[in-house]
Amino acid sequence: MADHQEASVTLPSDPVSVSAARRYVADVLTEWGLPDGADTADTVRLIVSELATNAVQHTFGKSPTFTVDVRLERDERLRIGVTDSHPRWPRRLPAAVQQDNGRGMVIIRWLAAECGGRLSVTPTPEGGKTVWIALPWTTPVQT
Repeated sequence: MADHQEASVTLPSDPVSVSAARRYVADVLTEWGLPDGADTADTVRLIVSELATNAVQHTFGKSPTFTVDVRLERDERLRIGVTDSHPRWPRRLPAAVQQDNGRGMVIIRWLAAECGGRLSVTPTPEGGKTVWIALPWTTPVQT
């Protein structure tokens, strides 16, 4: 395998872009050798859906687009990042919070941990942030 493989797409911050982001990542992972019906594929689709939804809903119109980056690194880690230009970082909510929304990051952290992965947030030079998920990659890459 090369040092790494990567793909990215930038989409408008619009609710219809959530399904487009999910489809894009699923297609990339299939191209890289992850079978569409694999448990990991379902988990990744849900994580991407939650991250993209957060980028659309929680930037309050201050991020006209968001970018989804997918990287398969040499250390056999799959990294998925969703970048928006809003400066506010996700807040960690207590598990006992009773509300209809705001649970996306809790779900994402839990899904990542279940797969042996982790979540991190990094600032962008433009003042926004990227929410990254790193997961173990267990399917060999097809060339």
